[in-house]
Amino acid sequence: MTTNDFLPEPLPPDPMPIFRAWLDEAIERADQPNPNSMAVATVDAEGRPSVRIVLVKELVPSPGYLVFYTNYRSRKGRELEARPYASGVLHWDHRHRQVRVSGPVLRSPDEESDEYFATRPLASRIGAWASQQSEPLASRATLADQVNAVRERFAIGPQAPDAQIPRPPHWGGFRLWIDRLELWVEGPGRVHDRAVWTRDLTRYDAASFDAGAWSATRLNP
Repeated sequence: MTTNDFLPEPLPPDPMPIFRAWLDEAIERADQPNPNSMAVATVDAEGRPSVRIVLVKELVPSPGYLVFYTNYRSRKGRELEARPYASGVLHWDHRHRQVRVSGPVLRSPDEESDEYFATRPLASRIGAWASQQSEPLASRATLADQVNAVRERFAIGPQAPDAQIPRPPHWGGFRLWIDRLELWVEGPGRVHDRAVWTRDLTRYDAASFDAGAWSATRLNP
């Protein structure tokens, strides 16, 4: 690794183009499965954290949010509805890079979730209806019965790859609006390169914020 791999000096006023470039490069190179995977953390009513992997399906550098999809009735869905703030991390071992994000979370507009849901493979669309995500399950056979019940409900035969299924009302996108973003580059001797950007967000509507200017600070590793 050379200093050419490190963060710019001085730091740019907006970190989102770097985040965009890193994510695009990770997806293009495909050095690891699911290069758009992100560990996302939420908290429950007692302040106990919970973390799981989701896939970043969209990154919007301006105004600065990312989108992931889930069952709104799942544990993370319920926790985000009650305490709509999350933190996430994307780590690319092969590229020696990491991005940490935090910020308030809002539901994506229904039309945006509808549009994405329609692009999913049929089996995934069926699964979104069949799975009572995070709820107890008696057995795999019970889950298979739930899948078959969805197929019967929407009259989906075994040879129906183009079957149309509406999006379940309990499934859709979340927008994580970034008010804190940290970029990390691995350095020799664990003398890493780190910088953090923060900004203020003001609620605009049900799915959006107005964003203030970023403030940048380089950090000790």
